[in-house]
Amino acid sequence: MAKKNELPALIIALLITVAILGGGAVWLTNYIRGGSENPSAVEPTRPDSPNDEGGRVGGADGTSGRSVLPGNVSSAKQAGLDALAAGDYTEARRQFEAALQENRNDPESAIYLNNSIVGEDRAYTIAVVVPAESNVNPSLEIMRGVAQAQRDINENGGINGTPLKVVLFDDAGDERRAEEIASSLVEDEAVLGVVGHYSSGVTLAAAAIYEAGKLPVISPTSTAVKIANAGDYVFRTVPSDRLAAKALANYVLNQLNKQEAVLFYIEESTYSKSVKDEFTQEFLSGGNVASSFDVGERGFNASEALQSAKEAGADVIVLALTADTRRASLDILAANQRALPVVGGDDLYDFDILKDGQQNAEGLTVAVPWHILSHTNSPFVQESEQLWGAAINWRTVTAYDAVRSLAAAIEAGGATREDIQAELSNSGFRTEGATDEIRFFPSGDRTQPSALVKVEKTTNGPSGTGYDYIPVQ
Repeated sequence: MAKKNELPALIIALLITVAILGGGAVWLTNYIRGGSENPSAVEPTRPDSPNDEGGRVGGADGTSGRSVLPGNVSSAKQAGLDALAAGDYTEARRQFEAALQENRNDPESAIYLNNSIVGEDRAYTIAVVVPAESNVNPSLEIMRGVAQAQRDINENGGINGTPLKVVLFDDAGDERRAEEIASSLVEDEAVLGVVGHYSSGVTLAAAAIYEAGKLPVISPTSTAVKIANAGDYVFRTVPSDRLAAKALANYVLNQLNKQEAVLFYIEESTYSKSVKDEFTQEFLSGGNVASSFDVGERGFNASEALQSAKEAGADVIVLALTADTRRASLDILAANQRALPVVGGDDLYDFDILKDGQQNAEGLTVAVPWHILSHTNSPFVQESEQLWGAAINWRTVTAYDAVRSLAAAIEAGGATREDIQAELSNSGFRTEGATDEIRFFPSGDRTQPSALVKVEKTTNGPSGTGYDYIPVQ
């Protein structure tokens, strides 16, 4: 957790990040910053957790006149926020169009532009909850998918002729704040569904509130298996860790022909423990976990742990780690020197692994929900690159699919929360997502397997590091 005297440095770092985005740079690393679980190492720093107009906790649908994103806001964007808060939709539209001319890669401005076009017309409303204060890049990726889905829906006649509005919230990756937001949304009868939350622990914390309030929620990024038992109103458009673990275990056993694994994890992470447990269960069908290490234990040493694992017969490394334990992942890769094959969960799909790992990361195989190189000819991919001026990653896709799922359920089932839940739970529910059909198991999990990608050396690849994630054939 960040101490108070560390706050200035944190704010400066966030300002730099937003300034880079605001300068119109093509965010090449958007394509690979795709881990689903980055639990915040930063304590929420807003002094308040205000109830905005309409009783919405921390909301930013335009009525609050402020952005959910940390850092500076351009003058055009702020003018748009002010106009939207005042109900001047014509001026809001003009200012948000100007803001997007300055920075086409800002999905928040795109969402507010979509809302200002709707204006006071009757609309269906959904909420989107992101961890903007603590994890700005994943929040932007999720919001891009939401903005693109909202635009596509509204430009094609809306939902049975009615447009879609989106309200934005920032839970800062904090369970308490997520619970407050969930309670507020349950009480707001205008909100028909929720897209969120980001990490598995936060989603689980809020799920009980949505379930009790009978408000459908679809997470585009939370993968822990426990979420499948969170309730009848809880869904997700990302495959669970069980499917990712199955893909990795099959790959290790049948393609790498390895049977003795050493597994690295972090005890304090819901996601990490989920990957660890699911891989172990799947791998036992033909292999064995020779040893496991909690990288969060005091005195953990990557070289010593690997040496001990090798002495125990390990012939493959499994990294069930998160972005917050990136340093440990890099230390393990460096100590391994490509001696043993390495596989990992989707949080190892990380630009910094390529940039800092370089040749030590070569051969690392990761399970992800979706990869752009498998869909280069997709109309959605071509549209998204034109819209944002940058390659998108899987979080944008699963967020897009979450919005499309709610819209399809409203269109087919009716405009009440109970109707939407019933339609999403219907075994016959089908709708087209960004690139694949969307269906749900009775548990609320998506019926879509994980894909495997491997780090390979490239020339002029999208990451610019000399190494990129390439789909495993």
